[in-house]
Amino acid sequence: MAPEQDTFPPEVAAAMLAELPAVAEQTVAAIVVEVPSYTEAFTGPMGRRIESAVQLALGGFLELASGGVDPSRPVGPALEEAFKLGRGEARTGRPMDALLAAYRVGARVAWRHMSETAVAAGMPAGALARFAELVFAYIDQLSAASASGHADQLDTSGRLRRRHLERLADLLLTGAPPYDLTSAAERADWTPPRTLTAVLVPEARVRGALGVLDGRTLQAGEDLPGAESGGERVVLLVPDAEGYARTQLVRALTGREAVIGPTRPWQQARTSYSRALRAVQLDLQPDGDLPVDTELRLADLVLRADGEALADLRAQVLGPLDGLGPGPREKLVETLRSWLLHHGRRERVAAELFVHPQTVRYRMGQLRELYGNRLEDPRSVLELTLALALATP
Repeated sequence: MAPEQDTFPPEVAAAMLAELPAVAEQTVAAIVVEVPSYTEAFTGPMGRRIESAVQLALGGFLELASGGVDPSRPVGPALEEAFKLGRGEARTGRPMDALLAAYRVGARVAWRHMSETAVAAGMPAGALARFAELVFAYIDQLSAASASGHADQLDTSGRLRRRHLERLADLLLTGAPPYDLTSAAERADWTPPRTLTAVLVPEARVRGALGVLDGRTLQAGEDLPGAESGGERVVLLVPDAEGYARTQLVRALTGREAVIGPTRPWQQARTSYSRALRAVQLDLQPDGDLPVDTELRLADLVLRADGEALADLRAQVLGPLDGLGPGPREKLVETLRSWLLHHGRRERVAAELFVHPQTVRYRMGQLRELYGNRLEDPRSVLELTLALALATP
């Protein structure tokens, strides 16, 4: 602005400066009434500090108006204080709405009282319009500085908390001691749940999965034990997903190619992760779009835990059939498997294999000739059941 035209006369500036404490007090009082979320914040010592901040802002305006400084560049201390105020609001958890409302109220109250003082001190009525323009331009700049401080604090604290949460997840998955886990949870401002359930999802599905899961869900980093053998998957730790909540979890993850580990006490999340990772390594296939629920695939996990041992067991217990041709051998293996799984109920075996019960009797006669008393020995029956439980070799 042009100094000769827009600079306040010294007597006007002096009169307004003398009124600053009273204007600041009235401004705070109006904000307390009109912005309810500040009622408690403005009481006691906090209220006095805010009054001082208001005086600083108004003093900065008078300095600007008296010195002919461009109002688009408010003086440093006032601008810095506004920035700090925005950061403080973010730290208390309040959104910018309340602070911007306070600025609007403050601008109105300050304008009313300062304009009265200015006119009484000799400011021409025609200059009031320019005065109002300067006041509200200045308030806009302070509002922008506070909004910048608010956003900066949220960004800084958000990034820091995300790092703490990721660190907590990594400690859980590497089996850190309970004390370290509790300390990490406190640093991350994360209230431990009763249980955690590990979920592995493809990297491309993470954002969608997080959108339907508990907001307290942790996401682990990339450098985890065994992660390189789990493919391009991300580990999520879902709180309190037992009982009916697990059913909801399965439903929420349908179509997301997820693998769900067992539910464990929160400090034992590593065992849930190990189970889910093992299911991925064994390439357990889902049922349609449903996620792989390891609680429903325990037999698969047990029997495939040592693939080489299972292959050796099959070769050993099916040794008596080695002298048969491929066709007869396949039929007898198929019949033996069904007979074991149906506990010798001939009609059920026949129904499953789509053959006559007499055919089942004939085949079992052949098997008894080949195995002898081993089909009556509990140990042999157990080994045969394990060898044939998953699929017919």
